[in-house]
Amino acid sequence: MRYSNQNVAVLGAGLSGAAAALLLRSEGANVTVFDSADEKKLLRSTLDNLRGQGVRVVCGTDADRNSDQYDLIVASPGIDPGSALGRNFWSRKTEIIGELELGWRSCETPVIAVTGTNGKTTTTEMLAQMLNQCGQKTIACGNIGKPLSEVAREKIKYDVLTVEVSSFQLETIRTFHPSIALWLNFAPDHLDRYRSVAEYRTAKLRIFENQTSDDVAIVNASESLPELSARRVTFSAYINRADFRLSEGAILFQNQPVLRMSETKLRGSHNIENLMATLAAGHARGLSFEKMVPSLSAYEPQPHRCEFVRNINGVDYINDSKATNLDAMEKALQAQSKSVVLIAGGKDKGFNYQPVRTLVSEKARAAILIGEMAKQIARDWDGALKLEMATTLADAVERAHAAAKPGEVVLFSPGTSSFDMFKSYADRGDQFRALVQALPQ
Repeated sequence: MRYSNQNVAVLGAGLSGAAAALLLRSEGANVTVFDSADEKKLLRSTLDNLRGQGVRVVCGTDADRNSDQYDLIVASPGIDPGSALGRNFWSRKTEIIGELELGWRSCETPVIAVTGTNGKTTTTEMLAQMLNQCGQKTIACGNIGKPLSEVAREKIKYDVLTVEVSSFQLETIRTFHPSIALWLNFAPDHLDRYRSVAEYRTAKLRIFENQTSDDVAIVNASESLPELSARRVTFSAYINRADFRLSEGAILFQNQPVLRMSETKLRGSHNIENLMATLAAGHARGLSFEKMVPSLSAYEPQPHRCEFVRNINGVDYINDSKATNLDAMEKALQAQSKSVVLIAGGKDKGFNYQPVRTLVSEKARAAILIGEMAKQIARDWDGALKLEMATTLADAVERAHAAAKPGEVVLFSPGTSSFDMFKSYADRGDQFRALVQALPQ
């Protein structure tokens, strides 16, 4: 077995860390999982399962201070190298790889990798659905669904794996090599983790690092990217110098129409580009456009992505909790044709909201602010539109309900992540939906 009798440290006891630990155990390693959190704050069933499989678990300050020696260190993507746990293990001379890299090393299936600041999940899910319906067996995994290490451990035979990859995962790759890599877009994000936008971009660009001339890089034509070894296929909903482009409501490939947007259930220019990238990946896999179109026409957007919740007295309520950065908020606002009452704010990720001030003033009549970023947003948007501060999401929904007029939209598009007040963007969106459903008619 690949890791027989090796002593391996896994950093993080969440979904990715547990998947890495169980894969390593199945391949003969002696595994210890470290997590800075107090054991009471971790999922009991996960810890019991790990220990039941012979994995040692060390939590709290004992994890941050551990000085045992290991042959290999595997880091979950959520572990910041600058954290106490990260500093403890990154200061050693031992090889450190990420869970994505570990899964790849145990994987014998070609990979399509999808990255981008926004649209990764929609594109990955849409691509996996399309490939399966066209007879190419795959699974959407990686940064969504099952971690790649879990898929590798299960040893189910797939024709290709459709893997969403984040910058956090790409930081720690060595040999990860997608035969098809998708670069959807790039915008500032995660500045609570990275020292600069350039550092964040460098991490994401590693998706192309191990590609060769036999591979395909599907890239947004609006992006300025370095020279790539792979064959480049371009797409854009905004400019015409692309292999896939938009004309009169239709997606064209090399100037021939392949899909009309009116045939799909997706709206907004960002989703047009997600469709283009998906078509490009299917084409690279040898599929005809005639075969791909029916699946893409049937695809329905997932919750929390400009999800229509309810109309109350002529006011539409839209859940865009997946907008965890300003670029996603910007796209949601651009997609609105009606006057907006915006609910925004959340975790402080190290950036300001000044870049969207002009767009917000054009699209929104009022904004209701929540979370750690509320005061910062209020400073950035002062004088641009009417602003209110809310103490909770329930308070924000009540204020929006009172403020919105018939013919307007209440748009919940936070523009930052959820972890100051919620478990996840999905938890945040679920709570918003429930609060809206509870409003009186």
